[in-house]
Amino acid sequence: MRVITGTARGRVLKTLEGEDVRPTTDRVKEAIFSIIQFEIEGSRVLDLFAGSGQLGIEALSRGAAYATFTDMSKDSIDVIKANLISTKLTSNCAVLQTEATTFLRNNKTNFDIIFMDPPYSKGILQKTLPLAVDNINDGGVIVCEHPYGEEMPETAGRFSVYREYKYGKIGITVYRRNESEEQ
Repeated sequence: MRVITGTARGRVLKTLEGEDVRPTTDRVKEAIFSIIQFEIEGSRVLDLFAGSGQLGIEALSRGAAYATFTDMSKDSIDVIKANLISTKLTSNCAVLQTEATTFLRNNKTNFDIIFMDPPYSKGILQKTLPLAVDNINDGGVIVCEHPYGEEMPETAGRFSVYREYKYGKIGITVYRRNESEEQ
């Protein structure tokens, strides 16, 4: 697992070991960043369920202004911090050990991009998606990674499915503001 491009290009990232760990593959990560490539520069990013922090780190490497990383696991938080140090991207970020819904309910800052890659097939994505919508700017984008075939809601508040992608067994669902609500 490595940073694909930007200021930290080629840096190898640490990850946790074990059956519960499922890092985003380079192929899927490259696809995600192709989808949002013109929205990264200067953006505020939330890497929810951050794991190793690779999505937020990739965004910072590509010019995001600020990234917030959240995860419940202390081990994950330690790995994120180590990865930020090794990529020299520690200055414009926050790393928080917290449960996703707690963070989203208490957060006071909106984001431009939210990455959501929770443990699979536990309904966590469907539960947290409506809360994520309350934490994103109107022009923002929510990128959800899930097992392909898992049913995702068509709408979440003022956001709806913009596009869906399939990469092997992985599905990516991108949410944007409902066009019918835009003024």
